[in-house]
Amino acid sequence: MSSVNQEEEELPANHTGPKGVINDWRRYKLDSVDQTVPQKKRELLRQMSNPRDDDKERQNRKMSAQEYELIQEEDERCLKRYRKQCMQEMHERLSFGPKFECVHELESGEAFLEVIEKEHRLTLVVVHIYQHGVKGCEQMNSCLDCLAAEYPTVKFCRIDAVATGAAERFSSEVLPTLLVYKAGELLGNFLAITKHFNEEFFATDVEGFLNEYGLLSEKEFSACGDDEDDAGEVE
Repeated sequence: MSSVNQEEEELPANHTGPKGVINDWRRYKLDSVDQTVPQKKRELLRQMSNPRDDDKERQNRKMSAQEYELIQEEDERCLKRYRKQCMQEMHERLSFGPKFECVHELESGEAFLEVIEKEHRLTLVVVHIYQHGVKGCEQMNSCLDCLAAEYPTVKFCRIDAVATGAAERFSSEVLPTLLVYKAGELLGNFLAITKHFNEEFFATDVEGFLNEYGLLSEKEFSACGDDEDDAGEVE
């Protein structure tokens, strides 16, 4: 058997469960270990990362004090990169459906019904019913423009009250109104929603209000926070 095949047999497949996660982390550390690390420590890390099938005693023994000390000495930034990589992979596996990333203008009552009834059953639809000149409507439109960029899997829409064909139901007293749907079902009906905010409100206020009702999904995963931490550690 060639040396290449022997190396492939030594590398175990990715595992699940606590032991599998630990082994995956050890293999990640082996790949990223600095070559300036003394040979003795590199060999110890290699043994921890790639246990041979024929060495059952070493696989089953408890972690030695030397191994524990080696893990403690490893660079914390490498752990952050590993955690970020795992979160990105998990996010990619869980992501589904179309991305919208902007507010859609609905021109008629038919378009309003279509977006409610024909959108994917797992897609959350938020509809803003507004009217030009009504206090709070323009500001709400600006807030939803921001939220649409932060929640691209949520379909944000707006429609003029007159265009709905039911203007009598949406008088200026109940505007701006937010309606929230999923799979054709009405989950939230917020008339005159600005009464819940200060006179001057922002996208974060609308976001917080919807989150109180558990209506918004999690934001798109962003690695900005970890990147900033890594940058701050560079001397």
